[in-house]
Amino acid sequence: MNTMVQAAIQTSNEMQRHLVAKATDDAEFRAQLVANPNAAIKQEFGIDLPEYVSIQVHESSGNDLHLALPPSADAELELDEEALEAVAAGLCCCG
Repeated sequence: MNTMVQAAIQTSNEMQRHLVAKATDDAEFRAQLVANPNAAIKQEFGIDLPEYVSIQVHESSGNDLHLALPPSADAELELDEEALEAVAAGLCCCG
């Protein structure tokens, strides 16, 4: 995986951690993130997400946990600038 993709994934992970931490402490933000993730991300980071990026927020309970896996290490990813920005925005847009 090239260093640009690795940096984008690292930034994505940092943004995800930020969103989770804020949603844990701020009930109003949590409700907005669940109801309209794009608007919550725009409010928090000032990022307009491309239309092809789909964000799904899942709330875990004590019995149900959700695990999101990044692209596999051996996947050859060729991302254009728009896709790299989406990844850097905390999104997984790569298949």
